Amino acid sequence: MMALAGLLLLSVAVAASSGPSWEPVSRLRPAAENRRQEGAVRELLERLLGPRAASAFSVSVNRSLAGPGGLDTYRLSSGGRPGMVEVDGSSGVAAAAGVYRYLKDFCGCHVSWSGSQLRLPERLPPVPAEIVVTSPNRFRFYQNVCTQSYSYVWWNWDRWEREIDWMALHGINMALAFTGQEAIWQRVYLSLGLNQSEIDEYFTGPAFLAWNRMGNLHTWAGPLPLSWHLKQLYLQYRILERMRTLGMLTVLPAFSGHIPRGILRVFPRINVTRLGSWSHFDCTFSCAYLLSPEDPMFQVIGTLFLKELIKEFGTDHVYSADTFNEMRPLSSDPDYLSKVSAAVFRSMTGADPSALWLMQGWLFQHQPDFWQPAQVRALLQGVPLGRMVVLDLFAESKPVYSWTESFYGQPFIWCMLHNFGGNHGLFGTVDSINQGPFRARAFLNSTMVGIGLTPEGIEQNDVIYELMTDLGWCKEPVNLQQWVAAYAMQRYGTTNAQATEAWQRLLHSVYNCSGICVNHNHSPLVHRPSLRMNMELWYNQSEVYEAWRLLLSSAKELGTSSTFAYDLVDVTRQAMQQLVSDYYQDIKQAFQSHSLSRLLTTGGVLVYDLLPELDNLLSSDQRFLLGHWLEAARAIATSDREAELYDLNARNQLTLWGPSGNILDYANKQFGGLVLDYYGVRWSLFVSTLVECLNTGTPFHQNQFNQAVFQVERGFIYNGKRYPAKATGNTLEIVAKIFLKYYPSARKRGHWRSM
Repeated sequence: MMALAGLLLLSVAVAASSGPSWEPVSRLRPAAENRRQEGAVRELLERLLGPRAASAFSVSVNRSLAGPGGLDTYRLSSGGRPGMVEVDGSSGVAAAAGVYRYLKDFCGCHVSWSGSQLRLPERLPPVPAEIVVTSPNRFRFYQNVCTQSYSYVWWNWDRWEREIDWMALHGINMALAFTGQEAIWQRVYLSLGLNQSEIDEYFTGPAFLAWNRMGNLHTWAGPLPLSWHLKQLYLQYRILERMRTLGMLTVLPAFSGHIPRGILRVFPRINVTRLGSWSHFDCTFSCAYLLSPEDPMFQVIGTLFLKELIKEFGTDHVYSADTFNEMRPLSSDPDYLSKVSAAVFRSMTGADPSALWLMQGWLFQHQPDFWQPAQVRALLQGVPLGRMVVLDLFAESKPVYSWTESFYGQPFIWCMLHNFGGNHGLFGTVDSINQGPFRARAFLNSTMVGIGLTPEGIEQNDVIYELMTDLGWCKEPVNLQQWVAAYAMQRYGTTNAQATEAWQRLLHSVYNCSGICVNHNHSPLVHRPSLRMNMELWYNQSEVYEAWRLLLSSAKELGTSSTFAYDLVDVTRQAMQQLVSDYYQDIKQAFQSHSLSRLLTTGGVLVYDLLPELDNLLSSDQRFLLGHWLEAARAIATSDREAELYDLNARNQLTLWGPSGNILDYANKQFGGLVLDYYGVRWSLFVSTLVECLNTGTPFHQNQFNQAVFQVERGFIYNGKRYPAKATGNTLEIVAKIFLKYYPSARKRGHWRSM
């Protein structure tokens, strides 16, 4: 294990570099006292390690350990009671991160979304020399506004508790805390004179609340039941209490200027403009009403909401608001844009004079034709320097700091977005994330104050998030080959040469997209079939097939590991996803060459064997079950009617994403049950339609097919079928069967495809 420690995954005695030292940023501190944070970390360790935790670790929290500008620091040592490790941290989060550093480097342990590997030696190895690590990042941020809907929407407290533990162990010290805000908004709207029907008409259903909060949507898949508000309110109490006692800074929502239509009835003379439609929705469900920044009601509503929110939940003085998320402002006049941001910030300080605004910077790269330097500067500098922190949300592919002179003086957090919609699919940009934060910190007059994880959906690609959170404590890039070898050992609890090689192959291929890489899973498998489907890949398919072979060959030694089982399913799923693309190409070529027999053969294999085998594979692991997602939604309902509403929300988000396929398949997942009853039925209809076209000598019309397949897609949402929430089948046996059947031809098919 000591050799592992020598890999220096996390920099020992990191040279403290506090970066810009604006007083509003540097003064932010955890609200909980040292002793409360110590107690919270001890309780976390008991949940993680059981009764052994108390005798294994001595934990203390002392703010005086912090580096310049409040930089988190932890210290690891031995020397007290034999077999006990002493962990000191400048905050609860720092202490928890120190514990996890020790568990990884000295005990070969691992904690991730897909599972934990915590086989500790009978006696804990001593720390031979004191280790002191100071993070160069004032903030290690976590969450995207969209994560609330794509991943957290159906969570109960047990799942939140596990997530907050994961956050603390991985060093997260700032995170969004958006749960329950609709209960506060409802209270505010009622006090302003709106009636309940006007409020119900405004809120979307649970699975789409993220876009209601950003002004993109209203009404769709709602209304929200009273029980939803109550349950989310009490859930938020527990989330905030736990985050704060661990020493995290919680980011609360603030008013961005969007209002319900009912406000116009109560205040008919207010200055309001209706924005354009969002995405592929019409004004039935979009076209938000935006208050003029100069209208007095802007401050009335914004300050009233935030005061009520703070009264209910307390505050850590950091607030989030996004006025123009994927919405084109009414004017490009810099004066107008400055007035908007000034109004938003003033509504924050009206309730909390110490307010700091955390803003997602997605808008700047999403609509670059509008957000030219003058417009970006105007929006940012409408707020005093240092009172706004910008999330450079997609910095691993499209950094904004580099063309905005470090956000024109406002501090920013370098973020890895990585995942869109919670898609399954192996993906990463490891070279970019290993180099990018350090380049950003060294940028001329850099205002960088931290790094962040901002995925739209989580519980996928654990390796990327483990790397990114490790980098939060490093002063320079890591050796990726050494890092991933250690990762494989920690994840499975032992060193296995074949598993290590599998991960090294994955890391330099599917996990190393270069250039501008966006993880929307483009596989034909999870998109509505057509004769013009995206086949672009950024990696050599053969590397995934070889990693598949290597992992399966290590199953005899690693097969009892839960994390190994997950990875075996995930890599097999990726290999089968690639096979679907190859079969699709064969189907397309057979149709275009009028080869009916070839079309029947290839299409038959895809529809009647490959997709059912994939569904069986996914159904053998609870972490890949449609039923798990749907039953989590139904479990929070208090009536059959609510259960049906939540079920519709859960199904629609994965599929049509709107009433008519408005953002079709954006949040696609490869779930057992979904592959067979949704994707499989679509592909069956596609193949049979092509066969009919060849038989009758008629051309394939995409529009006609779209109309027919829409009925299939909509039928899945309303079919009422209940899906198992428990896994069935033996994963290893299923993988072995699929491998013997498909690997020989898959290996021959594997070849380079460049974007």
